[in-house]
Amino acid sequence: MASDPVTRNLSMSRAIAEATVQAMEDDPTIFVMGVGVDDANGIFGTTKSAHDMFGDARVFDTPLSEPSLTGMGVGAAFMGMRPIMVHARTDFLLITMDQIVNHAAKWSYMSGGALRVPFVIRSIVGRGWGQAAQHSQSFQSLFAHIPGLQVVMPATAGDAKGLLISSLRGDMPVIFIEHRWLHGIEGPVPEARYAIPIGSARVERSGSDVTIVAISHMVVEARKAAELLATQGISAEVIDLRSIRPWDRDLVLSSVAKTGRLLVADTSWISFGVSAEIVASVVEEVFGKLKTSPRRIGLPPSPTPCAPELERAFYPDAQSIVASVLSMFAAKADLAADAPDGGEKPFAGHF
Repeated sequence: MASDPVTRNLSMSRAIAEATVQAMEDDPTIFVMGVGVDDANGIFGTTKSAHDMFGDARVFDTPLSEPSLTGMGVGAAFMGMRPIMVHARTDFLLITMDQIVNHAAKWSYMSGGALRVPFVIRSIVGRGWGQAAQHSQSFQSLFAHIPGLQVVMPATAGDAKGLLISSLRGDMPVIFIEHRWLHGIEGPVPEARYAIPIGSARVERSGSDVTIVAISHMVVEARKAAELLATQGISAEVIDLRSIRPWDRDLVLSSVAKTGRLLVADTSWISFGVSAEIVASVVEEVFGKLKTSPRRIGLPPSPTPCAPELERAFYPDAQSIVASVLSMFAAKADLAADAPDGGEKPFAGHF
């Protein structure tokens, strides 16, 4: 990306919109479907540009029937098209599990590679504004459990564009999960087309004392935490995982071998999650390099509450990461001051 002469600061939502338009310009088989994709706001602004440019023929609204919509996408992919299906809420992908798990994920294997399912499913994680138990869930570990699916969760605008283009150029079904709080954060985005390989993580911040592997919005919190830890003389290496399946084992393992300490910060529940997979792999592969037991940050084992006060207590943040890291050093510190601003804007309502 650094070699591109034209790099601007864009929000993640604008970066996704740009990637969609550029991919559709390059490949006439790509189309966008979903409830509200032709709306005036275009799913938080991510589909409006494509609809303005290509019209209803390639960007079209659909009935509110998730199973039918997903089945249409699988069938279109069979026939040589490259659909993008947009779900404004990840939660409702649960209604489509038969089509995703038993069809999209398996037909290439069952056909001996004769069939391909190049199907990108964009879904959005909500948070705040009383999203509560049925509109705020992060199901990346559920989808990552399924062979035949790829799962990505970009944390920056530049990565969102590169990962979406890569997803649209591949031949596998991709679950592309976006965190609503990241849509408004700006970052450098090259104007040219570029693809970030699925399965490659990124070192957000180099360090030597502890490795923090962060996912999606937790990258923002990990960045804040690393700055706070630096005031205590602790050098944190922050890794933005970017891709959940496949995930960058080599980068994570080499970092932990260097620092000897690991904390994984996820946007979902701790139990049976992505953090458990990463910790298990580290323990299996570089156990002898660990100086202390790994730690995990994630949601408590409860559905998401609705009240703002309970939401604030429910979601981990930079202070949660700092406290967990300090426990590895048997250290305590008064870091109650506000963490540095990460630039994110809290979710303020539906699209």
